[in-house]
Amino acid sequence: MTTTTIRCRITTDGPAAPPRRRLPGLALLAVLLPGCSTMSSLVPSFGGPPSVPLGTPGNVTGFVGGAAAEEPRAAIVAREILSAGGSAVDAAVAGAFAMTVTLPSRAGLGGGGACLVFSAGRREVEAVLFPAGARTELPSGTDRPAAVPMMARGLFLLHTRGGRLRFDQLVRPAEDLARFGTEISRVFADDLAAVAAPLLADPNARRVFGSPGGGPLRTGERITQLDLGATLAQMRNGGVGELYQGPLSQRVAEASLLAGGGLTEADLRAGRADATQPVRVAAGNDAVHFLPASGDAGAGTATAFQAALAGQPASAGGAPVGAQAGLVTLDPQGNAVACAFTMNNLFGTGRVLPEIGILLGAAPSGSVSPAPLGVALATNRELRGFRAASAGSGQQEAGAAAGIAMAAALRRVPNADLFASVPQPGRGLVISCPGYAPGSTATCTGAADPRGGGVAIGSFAR
Repeated sequence: MTTTTIRCRITTDGPAAPPRRRLPGLALLAVLLPGCSTMSSLVPSFGGPPSVPLGTPGNVTGFVGGAAAEEPRAAIVAREILSAGGSAVDAAVAGAFAMTVTLPSRAGLGGGGACLVFSAGRREVEAVLFPAGARTELPSGTDRPAAVPMMARGLFLLHTRGGRLRFDQLVRPAEDLARFGTEISRVFADDLAAVAAPLLADPNARRVFGSPGGGPLRTGERITQLDLGATLAQMRNGGVGELYQGPLSQRVAEASLLAGGGLTEADLRAGRADATQPVRVAAGNDAVHFLPASGDAGAGTATAFQAALAGQPASAGGAPVGAQAGLVTLDPQGNAVACAFTMNNLFGTGRVLPEIGILLGAAPSGSVSPAPLGVALATNRELRGFRAASAGSGQQEAGAAAGIAMAAALRRVPNADLFASVPQPGRGLVISCPGYAPGSTATCTGAADPRGGGVAIGSFAR
């Protein structure tokens, strides 16, 4: 198995503009990336003065860190935030919001997820859990129960774990992508093609995801989501609480009832994201952290990791369940985040809320099981420096993908072979610093599974 490496340099004429002005143009670059898997040195060269203000691309010179994501534009947004002086947490939040626009099939506002966060200053790892919420009671007429949408509330909690930029700055790139439009990436086009018939049966979904010529949108075609952009703008201006109480939550509940999702204002108010301690496993001089077992895949990822270290095959097996998207970020200070997101089903319930633009996630109930979420994060047990972070996707093999990729990174397997043992349909993402960050950032590399549509970009070693 080989991993394609693409090396590019982006230059600008004169000082870099603020993110809002640059992003639509920068996002267009991603149309070139649908088939990319690893980008070892996408290191923008900014022409601005040394005193570029915080929050503006070019604020950071030299090593800016990096991002690996399941969808190329989300990785670019995260990398832009790092260049603007944002932390790994900021980059993860902005990249995740971007993914709600560019890959809503797996990471929409109607879904949820979980993250591991390493704070180099506090020398600790936390787990932030915001699963696409289950329901206990369903109103009559609910034919496709919707999950309580936890993505926005989870990303807000994540931001409190080390955000450096204002939260509204991190929502803006996603809002711009929705308002001004963006090209369909290969990974999103594949998802659309897989469920085109049932998805486009919903008239609201067809207006968003259908091609003017019939059928679903295809790779390279443009998608504009004005309703979703307006919803993101409302949350940017009023905070994510707008989605969980107040006029917006009332509109979401009313629209959800009409769409057969059955969400109520009480469901939205009750949704909570939690921060807790992760599971910790010793691996030589390193400590590898996993989601707690209650976080859907903590135990499975840890088991796969330990099996891979021992040279044993690791596979969850079983029936396909759910669909996920991963995201990993690292900043120059050695802070890191590894996240996995899901709508439980691919495209959740398959129904879009009219005039709101949110695709409803699927509530875990009956035939729908919670999608397993696989992430891992390794630190040095003595120095507490960052060693590696991984995320997995691929239905029942998501945990195995994250665990196997982490084991390979700790064994210093070359990037070209990092994902060779990940079972189908698993896909992995990795950022690894064999010399530990922030002390030896020159050793840091990033990689995305070449069988998927993701990329890894940043100041990575060649």
